[in-house]
Amino acid sequence: MPVEHRAQPRGEGARVGIVVSRFNEVVTERLLRGALRALAEAGVADERIEVVYVPGAFEIPLFAELLASRGCFAALVCLGAIVRGETQHHDYLARAVFQALQEIQVSRHVPMGVGILTTEDLAQALARAGDDPGNKGYEAARVALECASLHRELG
Repeated sequence: MPVEHRAQPRGEGARVGIVVSRFNEVVTERLLRGALRALAEAGVADERIEVVYVPGAFEIPLFAELLASRGCFAALVCLGAIVRGETQHHDYLARAVFQALQEIQVSRHVPMGVGILTTEDLAQALARAGDDPGNKGYEAARVALECASLHRELG
């Protein structure tokens, strides 16, 4: 029988960093509320959460790297909203941000939950940042904690 590893999103004693974009703030503040709710439900104490606000999605990787380099976070959560406009900027931006975050996660060995929306319009973004269980900030925080638990178990 194979050895299986499955972790639960537990946050007792964990320190979590959150990087959140201020651009499209009507969306990102809802994502942040969802992430904070998930962390609280998992037992992460408020004083163990550090939130860094950045101007836009492009700046998220720089500050995720800065937090990861400090070596004190069990997990990071990155939140933003990239809404399609009239040009291809949306595509280039999303690709660059996601690739940079993946590189940080792999090189720094810090689990990361990514709740950066890439939507066609603001209505789609707001729908994914609602108060229901489908809030992508909530989901990103749970993923980050689950991966942090698995990282502890396997590390």
